[in-house]
Amino acid sequence: MLQGLMMDQPLLITSIMQFAERHHGNREIVAVTADNPRHRYTYRAAFARTRRLANALAALGLQPGDRVATLAWNDHRHFELYYAISCSGAVCHTINQRLFPAQIEFIIRHAADRVLFVDPMFVPLVERLGPALAGVAARVVLTDRAHMPAAAAPDWLCYEDLLAEQSADFAWPTLDEQTASALCYTSGTTGEPKGVLFSHRSTVLHSYAVCLPDVMALHESDCIMPLVPMFHVNAWGVPYAAPLVGAKLVLPGPAMADGAQLHDLITTEKVNYALGVPTIWLALLAYLDAHGLQVPTLDRVCVGGAACPASIIERFGADYDVEVFHAWGMTEMSPVGTFNHGTAATDSWPAERRAAHRLRQGRSLFGVDMRIVDAAGAELPWDGTTVGALQVRGPWVARAYYRAPQSCLTADGWFDTGDVANIDPQGFMLITDRSKDVIKSGGEWISSIALENTAVNHPDVAEAAVIGRAHPKWDERPLLVVVPAAGADVSRSDLLDWYQGKVAKWWIPDDVAVVDELPHTATGKIDKKALREQFADYRFPAVRD
Repeated sequence: MLQGLMMDQPLLITSIMQFAERHHGNREIVAVTADNPRHRYTYRAAFARTRRLANALAALGLQPGDRVATLAWNDHRHFELYYAISCSGAVCHTINQRLFPAQIEFIIRHAADRVLFVDPMFVPLVERLGPALAGVAARVVLTDRAHMPAAAAPDWLCYEDLLAEQSADFAWPTLDEQTASALCYTSGTTGEPKGVLFSHRSTVLHSYAVCLPDVMALHESDCIMPLVPMFHVNAWGVPYAAPLVGAKLVLPGPAMADGAQLHDLITTEKVNYALGVPTIWLALLAYLDAHGLQVPTLDRVCVGGAACPASIIERFGADYDVEVFHAWGMTEMSPVGTFNHGTAATDSWPAERRAAHRLRQGRSLFGVDMRIVDAAGAELPWDGTTVGALQVRGPWVARAYYRAPQSCLTADGWFDTGDVANIDPQGFMLITDRSKDVIKSGGEWISSIALENTAVNHPDVAEAAVIGRAHPKWDERPLLVVVPAAGADVSRSDLLDWYQGKVAKWWIPDDVAVVDELPHTATGKIDKKALREQFADYRFPAVRD
């Protein structure tokens, strides 16, 4: 077969770094850290420090393929680690500090981490891990000498001291593009956490895709603030995509859910694009409302991680002139799989129809193929109503988990996401539930997500979850569990009446439970497993003795 005559250059994260330094060297990175409330430098300065860090890793004895763990916030030092580790040929293993200590111990042992970089805030946590650190050759605190925490044992190293001892000259190795670059573990709500091992190739392709106009539409003139953590699925790829286009990057450190600090960062740094989960945006909107503030530079918000309530889209648009985009993905997908950006067809629809359509998770990016299937694996139609198991495939979709030799794919090569969805004729997908959370009542499916979104749109509800509970006649019926908004007094009858005309009558929950708080997973999602355990002995009023 005749082959092309193009240069054969591998797709490496290193190339993103080198391109940004050469072509966007003066663009800023602004970060919040414990030792500096507003650290500011350029891509050029960042990557000079990254070379010092690569030399420091070599001095610590790091070998190609070694796993280097981070317990860190979204800040400039974590950004440097992203590039120094992966571009040296090692694996950047970001650890979610919100996991239970036992899960963190399991992850460190399973990954066989050789070096551990830790934000000062998490030094006490690491000190308690004990035997799990037996294979860790070095522990480094992400700070300068003046701010080394008293809790750190004498053998802890200081990040800034390590860099000061090294040269800014480093020859980056030319790696195979399939070389492992980063490792992220799932939260492990059904068994032990599982490791997803990304490659340089998958990461670069994913970065290209999220920059596309019909996705995040990133540009050199943007000022981007990822409020999704760098310790989980690469902050949705922003630490790679921002330097790829040369956008200014604002990293909020531990202030990711602090309304006052977020407002200050947005207004003073002129952030125009921010990305986060729904709870972040609900908190920011509440802060803006309470203090009568505006966010004049912010014009785009991306929401993912959970279904976006209509109230977020409506409030941002009507009160702050901010456009909200819905996205979907998962750790196993690097993570972005779909994005809801209007098309020529949908833009011509009436306003009410467009508003309803924006609640869908969106269309596939180029590089992600998706389908819905029935229980026998037969593909289902894209008619906007037929529901099936959502499956995906593509060059940045996992085919197996780390240190688990068996494939995680179906027999015909698809990854089963565990989501239940429908896809409309325009190709826009809507998650209707997780397969383990869908409620089966009288042989018919009820979407817990649709019921939750409706409840959250009630002005007196701060957070809501719906679970199925046993029913002698219907097998299962939905139970609505709500956390009231501050100062609100919610009633069962008012909340159930709220559903009238908004969902099918037989979908309306049979009862309401009011709680002070809902359980959450380490990634901030509502923990349905824990909630079902909490209400294990619950019985509906109509069937109580």
